[in-house]
Amino acid sequence: MRLTDYLDKGASLGTAAPCLTMGDRSYTYGAIVSQSHRIALALNRSGVQPGDKVAILSANDPTAFTCVFGISRAGAVWCPVNPRNEAAENRDLLDLFDCRCLIYQSSFQALVDRIKPELPTLTTLVCLDGPADGASSFEEWIGESSTADAEFGPIDDVAMLVGTGGTTGKPKGVMLTGRNIETMSALTLMGYPFDGRPVYLALAPLTHAAGVLCFPILALGGQVVIMPKPDLPQFLSLVEQKRVTHTFLPPTLIYMLLEHPALATTNLESLQCFWYGAAPMSPTRLEEALGRFGPVMAQLFGQSEAPMMISMLPPKDHFNTDGTVARARLASAGRPAPLVTVAIMDANGTLLPSGERGEVVVRSSLVMAGYYKNPEATAEAAKFGWHHTGDIGYLDDDNFLFIVDRAKDMIITGGFNVYSVEVEQALLEHPDIQDCGVIGLPDDKWGERVVAVVQPHAGRTVDEGEVIAFVKARIGSVKAPKAVLIWPDLPRSKVGKVLKNEIKGQLTG
Repeated sequence: MRLTDYLDKGASLGTAAPCLTMGDRSYTYGAIVSQSHRIALALNRSGVQPGDKVAILSANDPTAFTCVFGISRAGAVWCPVNPRNEAAENRDLLDLFDCRCLIYQSSFQALVDRIKPELPTLTTLVCLDGPADGASSFEEWIGESSTADAEFGPIDDVAMLVGTGGTTGKPKGVMLTGRNIETMSALTLMGYPFDGRPVYLALAPLTHAAGVLCFPILALGGQVVIMPKPDLPQFLSLVEQKRVTHTFLPPTLIYMLLEHPALATTNLESLQCFWYGAAPMSPTRLEEALGRFGPVMAQLFGQSEAPMMISMLPPKDHFNTDGTVARARLASAGRPAPLVTVAIMDANGTLLPSGERGEVVVRSSLVMAGYYKNPEATAEAAKFGWHHTGDIGYLDDDNFLFIVDRAKDMIITGGFNVYSVEVEQALLEHPDIQDCGVIGLPDDKWGERVVAVVQPHAGRTVDEGEVIAFVKARIGSVKAPKAVLIWPDLPRSKVGKVLKNEIKGQLTG
């Protein structure tokens, strides 16, 4: 399937049904389908051919997301651009992707002005929300309504190019095909609860997980309610007002929701599935979320190279057969998805038995076609015939996957491997700590020392020595932090994920 096929499938269930909503603006399936045809025709008039790359630089917005379907209908490749990236990083990505067209919001005009002179292949600029120097306004660009249909290009080509940072600092482009997204969507629909037409609330950026989760929602004729920016009181209000059935947030934003006073008075009975992912969630806080949100929490684990559904922990798997919370299971990432084979591999390519730690490797039609114009990195990621995730983990005897850490976040101190996630999970059991990040810093004696940066709950104080003792009692002195720094807030990505690289940068100068 092409990306636009999910929209067309939803439209076949009723063109008058609401499709995309933001604030007081709501657009039906019929309107979005018509607009996507006009966008595809405009791309064609601009010289964009099937297989060409078209980037979107925008905050969450219905018109920007409609452009995704116009790009697909034109046979072109959608390149989502993270608005929080530095100008140089976005320039490098657009250059790597050979982008022909950039569709952007006027709030990013200064960024566009900085990078455009260095991008000679970028021949078409379109501003979504007004006139801009050197760019066409969106309304002028798409022109008058047309009855002509626009369908260009093959179905099975690359559908998305997703930028990802590498350990060398050089950007890479993950090539995701229509088959990859179709596999992800099929797994979503078969693995999680859907009763009736879903209403999906998108607070997290549509350039990330929140965007690709829209495709299975649209295939069911569901409504996507878009939030232009994170606003937790508004999020809770919309869940109640719009009778939201499905949503996604990273753990750090869920922690903030659990602290919000409005949660206690919000009607959450419409929720069927509250996805969490993008980072490990504290089992202690997850159990709290099950009590506050109800039996709707649902984990997903994936990465750009194998989107969203490597493993799945649907709501029912959070509980034992007698209805009690399955506490030991809450630390897992669920079981491998039905269309995905997961194994644990050592550095020599040997598959390890259950219980042993190694790199998580994957085989599935979920896995990317490769890295764009980077055969060396593609081959490295596919060593020994498996896709290498870069995550360290193990499978237990019941085939539940436990992610121990990212390989690059592992700390080697005094010859011992310390997994930062394990230390973070212990810290998050402390009643006064809301969030944290654990890193390794150079140490003359130990090679690296474990350092924790913690954010206390509002109105609470944290004592460094008491926290170190608290962690020692749970996971031992080797893994306990040698220092605990107390910050009022932690650096986070746009989706709320704690940025350990920024913490390390601030501490090392």
